[in-house]
Amino acid sequence: MKKPNILLITSDQQHWNTIGAFNPEISTPNLDRLAREGTVFTRAYCPNPTCTPTRSSIITGMYPSQHGAWTLGTKLLEDRHTVGEDFSNAGYRTGLVGKAHFQPLKSTEDYPSLESYPIMQDLEFWKQFNGPFYGFDHVELARNHTNEAHAGQHYAIWMEEKGCANWRDYYVAPTGTMDPNQLHKWAIPEKYHYNTWIAERTNALLEQYKENDESFFLWSSFFDPHPPYLVPEPWDTMYDPDKLTIPAVTPGEHEQNPPHFRLTQEDNPDFSYLKESGYGIHGYHSHTQISDSERKQLVATYYGMISCMDHYIGHILNKLDELGLADNTIVVFTTDHGHFFGQHGLQFKGGFHYEDLIKLPFIVRYPGHVPAGQQSSAIQSLVDLAPTFLSMTGIPVPHAMTGVDQSDVWLGRASSARDHAICEFRHEATTIHQKTYVNERYKITVYYNQTYGEIFDLAEDPGELHNLWDDPQHAALKTELLLKYVWAELGKEPLPMPRIHHA
Repeated sequence: MKKPNILLITSDQQHWNTIGAFNPEISTPNLDRLAREGTVFTRAYCPNPTCTPTRSSIITGMYPSQHGAWTLGTKLLEDRHTVGEDFSNAGYRTGLVGKAHFQPLKSTEDYPSLESYPIMQDLEFWKQFNGPFYGFDHVELARNHTNEAHAGQHYAIWMEEKGCANWRDYYVAPTGTMDPNQLHKWAIPEKYHYNTWIAERTNALLEQYKENDESFFLWSSFFDPHPPYLVPEPWDTMYDPDKLTIPAVTPGEHEQNPPHFRLTQEDNPDFSYLKESGYGIHGYHSHTQISDSERKQLVATYYGMISCMDHYIGHILNKLDELGLADNTIVVFTTDHGHFFGQHGLQFKGGFHYEDLIKLPFIVRYPGHVPAGQQSSAIQSLVDLAPTFLSMTGIPVPHAMTGVDQSDVWLGRASSARDHAICEFRHEATTIHQKTYVNERYKITVYYNQTYGEIFDLAEDPGELHNLWDDPQHAALKTELLLKYVWAELGKEPLPMPRIHHA
């Protein structure tokens, strides 16, 4: 029998509880379909709650502290081994459509970046370049979230080919002329939205693979619901802000937390003590500047962005059916990391390892192989995707990959493959450097050179409101979790080759 295909579909910065099958306030019929036809894993985690580190982990099967793209504004060095190389060597076609973000927006002589200015908007270059790129033999890329000025690359070429000569009108300066004060409703016609582009180009590649009878590893990488919060009509008015559950801070919940949590709830906090590189630091600012009415509208728009994306995911799933590829294609839907939209008084992302930010939606479908209509609490990590994809297709897993092979869990033959997950966040070289160990019940977060930290009992305190780090009654638990965390760190060290002799 022909080896199975892999279709990875990802969103960007999507909260774990934003699938309609489990949250009646949001409509996602196509993700609901995947949930019915596959297994939903309720304990999936990112290896880092920001884009570049986690996306690099997806294709390397290694943690950010190992593959080197340790924070935003760094790059995955081109000499790193990626899973696409393994698939190509095994005769697969490999492709990526949408967001890559393996490289930063700035390029230097020592660290050149194709995802940077000005080459990002050199459309003549992109007309001639479709790869190879990090193990993908064919890529079609973009770099902007909604109306950001970073629009360009293959997406801009596609817009022009579709007749949208004025595409710059839908983006802010210096690229375009859109009013930066326009919120929530994006004037771009839906037929020119990047969701349309991603679905159309994904489906074109699927047709090509089918016509040529080629096995494929294809990543369809959506940009939403990452801020800025904008979506074209009619999705912008799909949800009534006053009918949605809006999360909020619980009074006093940050009193036992590290200082940066409390500072976010001040109107004019001073985070200068954390600034080390001179570049921006995500999340370290006041989170009190959003009014209640605006917060409600943000959630409504965020949900609209997810529903719009879901619609185009449906186009891709329908194409698999139309081409007769669905039964032999492993489909995985997930996101790169989570999102705050009011939980704990926080917005967006940052150095706050609550479940809202590091836990993910995660669905696997493989008809006749992965159990349908099931939920599993087996812990997953995005660092496991590469080795599991290889294992599921019978391709040897490189020894240097430190992710865990989850194939027996996905196939329903094992209850678990790991007893914990590790999430890293190193946003500055020394001042913002933390790691979280989470197991079936507990979570512990440690900070480099700091005596503060966090411990949450996810069974007794699922809302993570009571930090047990300094609680004398939980001193023994703290010692136990610190030891387990150290064991986990030792256990994820890469072994590039097996031991082959006694000396």
